[in-house]
Amino acid sequence: WPRAEDDRGARGERGDLLEVPRTLFTHFGIYLGDNRVAHLIPDILPLFTKDKHSIQVMVTNTRLVLGVLSKSASIRVDTVEDFAYGASILLNVMDTAVQKRPLDGEEIARRAEKMVGKIPYSLLWNNCEHFVTYCRYGSTMSTSQMALYSLNRPIIITSALLWSKLVPYSGLN
Repeated sequence: WPRAEDDRGARGERGDLLEVPRTLFTHFGIYLGDNRVAHLIPDILPLFTKDKHSIQVMVTNTRLVLGVLSKSASIRVDTVEDFAYGASILLNVMDTAVQKRPLDGEEIARRAEKMVGKIPYSLLWNNCEHFVTYCRYGSTMSTSQMALYSLNRPIIITSALLWSKLVPYSGLN
């Protein structure tokens, strides 16, 4: 993550896509400027209260796990430091993996800001990666899912071929 003393002279530009590699996954957010990041995280608390101060407190592991189980999340704005949680930040790395050009930085940030609040959560279909790809490229996608599909594709095809040999097609009766 560029520091103020680096050549760029800034910490990033509004609309930049931030990635924070974790042990088991990567967390994604959209830089809004002024040291603020919008990101989607599983969180059960918005199901029980509308008190913004309580919700804004850093999400604990328990809140996160219960959010996943209850399929509840929030798109929230945190400082860059709180978003990164001590990890390194990668800047716009996904741009090389995605086949679409990013939208204008201001449009990306506006999309993210407009979505702040409670939102349904799905580990596979509506997570932080889907949020940032919608904001940045205009459509939801998951490079993690695409990579997993690519790795499993030979297994899926082989399984289907074996299954078709074992269970003959009887047609529609």
